[in-house]
Amino acid sequence: MRRLLLTLALLVGLAAPAAAERIKDLGTWSGLRANQLTGYGIVVGLAGTGDDSLEYATQAMKGTAQRFGFDLPPGINPALKNAAAVMITADLPAFAKPGQKLDITVSAIGKAKSLRGGTLLISPLRGADGQIYAMSQGSLAVGGLGVDGKDGSSVIVNVPTAGRIPGGATVERAVDAGFATAPTLVFNLSEADLTTAQRVAAAINAGGAQARATDAVSISVTAPPGAEARAMLMSMIENLSVDPAEAPARVIVNARTGTVVINGAVRIKAAAVTHGKLTVAVQEQTRVSQPQPFSQGRTRDENQSAVSVSEEHRPMFEVKRTANLADIVKAVNAIGASPADLVAILEALKQAGAMTADLVVL
Repeated sequence: MRRLLLTLALLVGLAAPAAAERIKDLGTWSGLRANQLTGYGIVVGLAGTGDDSLEYATQAMKGTAQRFGFDLPPGINPALKNAAAVMITADLPAFAKPGQKLDITVSAIGKAKSLRGGTLLISPLRGADGQIYAMSQGSLAVGGLGVDGKDGSSVIVNVPTAGRIPGGATVERAVDAGFATAPTLVFNLSEADLTTAQRVAAAINAGGAQARATDAVSISVTAPPGAEARAMLMSMIENLSVDPAEAPARVIVNARTGTVVINGAVRIKAAAVTHGKLTVAVQEQTRVSQPQPFSQGRTRDENQSAVSVSEEHRPMFEVKRTANLADIVKAVNAIGASPADLVAILEALKQAGAMTADLVVL
């Protein structure tokens, strides 16, 4: 095992090719992930921008008062303009230990207008299993601002009903990742690719470890027993360099914004393209017909319409075989195609079998 780690360390120190990337930048280890935490709490100290008499805020305030031994008389609902019911969210990272701090996000769930200047009372944060993993409390940092006038006018900057508390939660329970007892370690690629998976497995095997690509995403690594030895092995593997496979030829089209992105792997076969533009213009004018004085006629509105049709002349251009990205951009710019025209041209090339790429419309 020691010899294996020394070999991997030497491989890490070798100069990597210009196009090489570290394995740690290509994916993550299975099981070593963040866990989402949520909680419910009360923010107090607001300057009259709270929930007022919202029922669940009132109940929460009664529960908070009871925790300190103060019981409100039955039938009395406190005015809560200075308090607001909120939801709290946080991410519990892998290997987080009790006592460590977490950043939390606090968001109003009722009619509160602003959380600016508020303080979150101590609230538990629970995981998906219902167990408490952290406790939260602190003063909010709110980037938004809201101001209301007595005449009903208002000005809102950003979002005043949500804020963050840096280090506002303390971890109370650790999550067992299970990597120390699992029979194998599994590294999952962020993007599925069979070629990249095989190259990652080959790079690990070159260092003396035993790894195999089980599919286009996962690489299984035989690991020694013990958390310390596994942590060292994982660290060495993460810093190995691999040449990832070239991304698939792909054209991304955002129909809402008109954005078109073409990666460098797109190739075009020989084709001839022409793209015309037909414009129909309709102009409406209203003319007032005024009768002569002392006549029996009535004043009337008369509509006058003018319809015209025009078509731009755009010459056909030729796309050479195996054209690369630069050739495509040059040809499209030559005819002054707009983003919408470009999408239409690419779709036609795809249907004609002249473009070897996936067309993805967002």
